[in-house]
Amino acid sequence: MAPRRLLLVGEGNFSFAAALSETLDASARVTATCLQRPADLARDPVAGENLQRLRERGTEVRFGVDCTRLADAFELHQREFDRIYFNFPHCGRKAGVAKNRELLAKFFQSCKDVLAEEGEVHVALCRGQGGTPADKPMREWHNSWQVVAMAALGGFILSDVHPFSCEVVPGYKCTGYRGFLEAPSCHPIRTINEKLIAELGKAFPLQRLKCSFPFLPEGSTSVLTSWNCDSLSAAFWISLCEDNSNSESLTGGTTQDMEDFLVLFSEFSLLKDPGRDSKEEAHEEIYGQTKVCLRPSLLVHVQAVIQGPDFLPGSLHVLSGPVFRKCHILPFTMPAFHETLFILGFNKNLKDGYLQSLLDHLKGALDSLLIQTLLEGSKLSSSVEFVFQPNGKDYIINVKSHNFGSDCAKDLIIGSVTTSVTSIIHKDQCFMFVSMNLDLLAMLVWGISDWRMLWTFDHRFLKNFVPGKIEPFKSYSLYPPCYVHDISFWLDEKKEFDELEFHTVARAVSQDTVISIQFLSRFQHPKTQQVSLCYRLTYQTCDKALTPQQVASMQSRFRKEIQQRLHVTPR
Repeated sequence: MAPRRLLLVGEGNFSFAAALSETLDASARVTATCLQRPADLARDPVAGENLQRLRERGTEVRFGVDCTRLADAFELHQREFDRIYFNFPHCGRKAGVAKNRELLAKFFQSCKDVLAEEGEVHVALCRGQGGTPADKPMREWHNSWQVVAMAALGGFILSDVHPFSCEVVPGYKCTGYRGFLEAPSCHPIRTINEKLIAELGKAFPLQRLKCSFPFLPEGSTSVLTSWNCDSLSAAFWISLCEDNSNSESLTGGTTQDMEDFLVLFSEFSLLKDPGRDSKEEAHEEIYGQTKVCLRPSLLVHVQAVIQGPDFLPGSLHVLSGPVFRKCHILPFTMPAFHETLFILGFNKNLKDGYLQSLLDHLKGALDSLLIQTLLEGSKLSSSVEFVFQPNGKDYIINVKSHNFGSDCAKDLIIGSVTTSVTSIIHKDQCFMFVSMNLDLLAMLVWGISDWRMLWTFDHRFLKNFVPGKIEPFKSYSLYPPCYVHDISFWLDEKKEFDELEFHTVARAVSQDTVISIQFLSRFQHPKTQQVSLCYRLTYQTCDKALTPQQVASMQSRFRKEIQQRLHVTPR
């Protein structure tokens, strides 16, 4: 007999509940729940539409329901569910596999309080998470969510495994990783990307690449070498052998929360950098596939695109997504940003004409974005120029801006134009690649002076942006306090001090609240000849309160981390 009472927990935008309710028999009763409160979903148009569909069908909807305490949400006479569904559970934020195991364990234990005698619990997991022989690929037991063992804590056994198919419930969309670039987002990153693509689409046939490219490209060292000679030291290296659920999401192509990215690269950066080991050890670790790196640019996917079966010479192929690089802490330098890559292939004999046409239309598109009429008749003052590189064939895209009043913001590199004749398949073709930093472009267009604002999910930031309208951004946090701390330390005579790693550790420990690191002095002891360095760190947030106690705690942890990771001795 078909189940009569169904309970859905952990609903995000209620798309699964809305789709499922329309496929069930009229006698079935569905109760859809989520942990959020109604106010948390008020600005999500997809959630609003789905909730309306559910109400029209008479489906019961409950907010603020904790899936680990289901007995608290239902009176005795309301229990006895025939089936309980939990799709793609995840603790979110910085949670690793241990936290997610704990979530599953508490969920299963909670289910026994509200489940009918012969009821079933259905849990959908991403590939490899379960830790059973049915997982393809099957990962190590210690690095899985151990779903069978967690279910056993609630008295359940695994009775069946089958693929999760979205086609069974048309209209269902997982809310895990949608990102800034996906519809129906009004985020400035997406807006600027769509405007740029639309402008270039007026001059060239467009091919939007919908396939998902991994954040962890295969053959990391080879693609990095072709991208930049300094890439080994500038990459965020990840050990896939470590017990880290973030690596699973990146390799599998499913990420739970875009905010995790600001934590992801900070944590991964603290892993051992193969580029700084001895050559022999680095060769063994890199080619032994024990460590891979987050992609530093979409350019690492170029060969995969032009050698794909759907590549069309003469068309402008567009690929967009987040990329990650180690960098010093500077106002307009970001360790994670969104990049759009334009790839154009054409006959070698037509190179000069295509190159000039692309540069002309690109400059026109950028000028139209940067010269926006704002309130009170003022204008953003920016100019785009292509700076020829010494290799005689490539350009950087430079913007001279006078909008932020800072010397470091007057000349910003927002992208590059490179050419190549390398292709195994299209031997008669020449290729041009345009890489654009969407975050910097959005900052210039809206006058956003702090790149961290682009990664916040605070509604006070997002409400500033509406479709089809560009107005100067006004910060909602006035005069946030700055906290200044100095740090001095002795260098290890046997170890070379790496200032980039020093900045990277500061970024990780402070969770991006360090906005400036200033070198103050170098001292050499007259007797021991030991060298000491002194730096000044400035802490400040852009979208939340930061207390002196929090800063003091982070500074204390920073002292411990640099001692352990950089082999220095704090004074």
